Amino acid sequence: MRLSCRSFIGILMCSALLFAANGSRAEDTLAWMEAVAPPFFIHDGGLKGQGYEDLITALLKSQLVQYQHTHMQANITRHYQQWKQGEKVCSVGMYKTPERLEFTYYSIPSVFTLPPVLIIHKDRFQAFGGNKMVSLAKILKDGNLVIGRSNNRSYGVEFDAALKAHSNAKNTFAYEGPELSLNLFKMLQAGRIDALPGLPEEAMYLAETMGIRDQIMTLSVEENQVNPEASLSYVACSKNEWGKRAIEAINKVLREQRPTEQYRAAYERWLDPSSIEGYRKLYQDVFLKITE
Repeated sequence: MRLSCRSFIGILMCSALLFAANGSRAEDTLAWMEAVAPPFFIHDGGLKGQGYEDLITALLKSQLVQYQHTHMQANITRHYQQWKQGEKVCSVGMYKTPERLEFTYYSIPSVFTLPPVLIIHKDRFQAFGGNKMVSLAKILKDGNLVIGRSNNRSYGVEFDAALKAHSNAKNTFAYEGPELSLNLFKMLQAGRIDALPGLPEEAMYLAETMGIRDQIMTLSVEENQVNPEASLSYVACSKNEWGKRAIEAINKVLREQRPTEQYRAAYERWLDPSSIEGYRKLYQDVFLKITE
């Protein structure tokens, strides 16, 4: 007898069959770890779910039907704990560092951003030399200004190298806790720090939501101009057999989806319009060239 989905009972039976079919395909689980750091991830308000890493995660989920997907909010320290314990967890936009390579597998690049900048108050511009381009190493060597940073967060290889080589308790403040960028912004407002590193879109999003966009400016960092690949981030999963299989599946989706306008638009929507043309050129010349 042909089953009709038009009757109430038929709808229930069809739904059960569909659930069973999907369930048979989704036998494994994958938990996506998400930091509370707009506009990467936006967990509250009218823009909930519209962060660029929200959108990329959603796109990956739609293609990875073999997994049952869950989400967890996690600061960077918890990311490390979950990976080291070999849990079935991944995160969409992670910089690749030697330390993280010890306990994570990485995909091909999943996100290409403009490079991190230093975020400062406009009235502190002269304290940074009155130039739109600064050397992080020189600032740290001078030791007169305090850079606030998120503990365990990477800002790219060159930026991290300058922090590691020249930072100390006098010239840096490392913060660990919830809502990393927001709380560092509040410290900037209170004068407890002189600058904080972040991505340009991150700076403008937070400044606008706090109503201080006209008070904030960004400084380009010399160390970040050397290597465009420093602006690449990756999907990272636990370094075990499960993670290896997950990365293989994720790479297949990334190769198919990264060239699409939908994928690129996830990040572009958070850029100043004047930045888009240059970003698209770098996207084509750098990001899409890396397929292995």
